[in-house]
Amino acid sequence: MNEFSTAFLATLNIGSFIYFGVDKRKSKKNKQRIPERSLLIMTLFGGTIGSVLGMLIFNHKICKRNFVFKILAIIVIQILVIYLIYNYYK
Repeated sequence: MNEFSTAFLATLNIGSFIYFGVDKRKSKKNKQRIPERSLLIMTLFGGTIGSVLGMLIFNHKICKRNFVFKILAIIVIQILVIYLIYNYYK
């Protein structure tokens, strides 16, 4: 993996982690929340580690089974894509 890809994924994961923290803070203060769609899109495009850590550390959206299922579906899709790419370029 080249330096750009590594920097991109690191930035995306940090941003995703921060998004989950900000959304948790907004939920406690009854302010306008970050849409779940935005959180899922960041996860889909590579912020998976940041999203999962944000969910666990901030205890955010853990009880929402529908959201957790969507995160797990994204993880399965990402693993499948990585597997297919790895085997295609092998």
